Amino acid sequence: MQFWHRRRAPRMTARIRTWVPSKDAKLLGFAGYKVGMTHIIHVDNRSTSLSKGDEISAPVTVIECPPIRVIGIKTLVNRYGGKQVSQFKWADKLEKHLARAMNVPKIHKAVELKTEGVIEVRVLAQTQPHLINLKKTPEIIELGIGGKVEDQLKFANDILGKEVKASEVFSDGAQVDAHSVTKGHGLQGPVARHGIMIRSHKAEKTKRGPATLGPWDGNRSYRVAHQGQTGFHRRTELNKWVVRVEAKPEEVTPKGGFVHYGLATGSCMLLRGSVGGAVKRLITMTPAMRPRVNIPKQAPEIVYTSLHSKQ
Repeated sequence: MQFWHRRRAPRMTARIRTWVPSKDAKLLGFAGYKVGMTHIIHVDNRSTSLSKGDEISAPVTVIECPPIRVIGIKTLVNRYGGKQVSQFKWADKLEKHLARAMNVPKIHKAVELKTEGVIEVRVLAQTQPHLINLKKTPEIIELGIGGKVEDQLKFANDILGKEVKASEVFSDGAQVDAHSVTKGHGLQGPVARHGIMIRSHKAEKTKRGPATLGPWDGNRSYRVAHQGQTGFHRRTELNKWVVRVEAKPEEVTPKGGFVHYGLATGSCMLLRGSVGGAVKRLITMTPAMRPRVNIPKQAPEIVYTSLHSKQ
């Protein structure tokens, strides 16, 4: 029931419903493309760890992060019991590949945004996968901004039409929440989907289905484990430790390239542990909503990065 209901994600880009407030006027998120995994050896700097000061091995996920481009600003007002878009402003110049992802207005006049009644300002940004030779069609993401409304609007106007790097949003040692759409596995039975027990070989009829529900078997409850869609769900993984931001591609790319991805050509971000989603899928990262106390704010010292072939 924790993930009810297990339906397919409506889109490939994960939607973010809550933005962590910040006192500083800055972007509250960034997006990159999942490359693959490798492992590193770093000095354990966790204060409560039994191996503090020792060199330990840890798996890391490599996310390639080309700069994103801010293409629009939207202001939100409180209307009809919820947040509604009040004003919108486009950038003066839009990138040519943007037309592959959305209907771009040919003529858009300069709009002066006002702060009367505005409760929040957000920006619309596009990824630039063509810079890393991944594909031409960009993804469109919406990002929140920290600070007061006046500071949000000023900051949004300053970065409108400009590129933003990952190092301007996150720093080494930060904790982030990774939002992604997981790898899809299609239709699966209740054993693979929910892990229910397989019945005895003496059981009548099926062995892998859920047990009978008595006279109510015709009108089954949604709480009972049944077959259905597995994977391709929108999921959020909390408190991923940023080991390094903007690592050079030659420092993390193994011999022969990453499986199903190839060679990384742009700046990369290393997250400790695994991240949901298939290779080449967009991963949106936001500041940690409930950061863990035992994860240090300082990034560990990396002694070795595995570059052995993953083939």
